[in-house]
Amino acid sequence: MPAYHSKFNDGDYQSIGNMFVLPIKTNSRNNAGAADILGEDIIDEAIQLFRANCLFRNFEIKGNADRVLIYLILFISECLGKLNKLTPQGDALKQLSTLAVSSFSIPGDPGFPLNAMYAPPADRYQADQMKQYIQKLRQELAIRLVEQIYVDGKPSKWWMCFQKRKFMNLSL
Repeated sequence: MPAYHSKFNDGDYQSIGNMFVLPIKTNSRNNAGAADILGEDIIDEAIQLFRANCLFRNFEIKGNADRVLIYLILFISECLGKLNKLTPQGDALKQLSTLAVSSFSIPGDPGFPLNAMYAPPADRYQADQMKQYIQKLRQELAIRLVEQIYVDGKPSKWWMCFQKRKFMNLSL
């Protein structure tokens, strides 16, 4: 069974390195632009495809949007690892929001685990743009993930069972 790929691969979007800067549905300002409120954005797609794709050890990249999807799936894995079954919803949002703004590596940095698959930004300006975009992705994903995982104030067992899974045997 093949892995699920992003539906945004065929679009015409701005790229930094070889990663698309895709529009995000958010209330705050971002450098990617606003997505259609009724449609699905890359964060919705990553949450939807996470449970199926995290089971794969290999993932064929078919476009620049797949690189964004891979990053988001790895970040979801990291978020699930931070939560435990006893974490209340309010504390979970605080933990994941802190994780989202904590220091992280971008393509081209020595600590970035996917440097073989990602091209580094061309210059310092693009590196700053990429860092801002990835941070916005992480913040918005943390908010939506808590909304998705928590049912009746408790984390869903259907999400928490993926805590120890490593997508492509990698972690951020």
